[in-house]
Amino acid sequence: MTVRINPSILSADFVNMEHDLNLISNADFAHVDVMDNHFVPNLTFGPQMVQRIQDVSPVPLDVHLMISDCDRWAPQYAELGAASVTVHAEATSDPVALARRLKEIGARAGLALKPGTPFDDYREIAHHFDQLLVMTVEPGFGGQKFMADQMAKVRQVAEFRARTGVSLWIQVDGGIDSDTIQQAAESGADTFVAGSAVYGKDNPALAVENLRKIAQSHHHHHQE
Repeated sequence: MTVRINPSILSADFVNMEHDLNLISNADFAHVDVMDNHFVPNLTFGPQMVQRIQDVSPVPLDVHLMISDCDRWAPQYAELGAASVTVHAEATSDPVALARRLKEIGARAGLALKPGTPFDDYREIAHHFDQLLVMTVEPGFGGQKFMADQMAKVRQVAEFRARTGVSLWIQVDGGIDSDTIQQAAESGADTFVAGSAVYGKDNPALAVENLRKIAQSHHHHHQE
């Protein structure tokens, strides 16, 4: 079973970004949180910074857009070379058309659900996406506590995937550490965003490896 560890560079040192990216060269993706101080009450990077991160990153970028009007802005992140672009269900007016556009450009298309957003509302369109991100914290800030009640939603997505056979990566983001990654993996998640659990450690590469081992040993045996 493939599990993916995507360290969140929200926990990296913003002015030593190239150095901090090179510390996670054994990760699967670098998770890049784009925040606009509107959809969420925080501001991070825009396209110019993401372009530079793309230029120097040793691993592909998993861009998570926590911004308003994803329909307008998401394609440019695919165009600058991000391997995956995830948009919030709550911030796009035509998610299916947007998914199609992102895939035409050459990126994987992801759909993110805030803790209060039910999977049932998006079940009908989930097959248009390559990744479904179940937020395990309210989006906006790093370092928040993992919301275990979101595991029911992860299980719903995993059951949907097993039943329909869609090839959908199930990602979790928020409060993931060596304990909570076990719960998430057991519930069916296979792609894990970890911030302080990687960058808060003396050896981030070793932290990535340890999280991967734990996730692999706890992952339930559904298909990819």
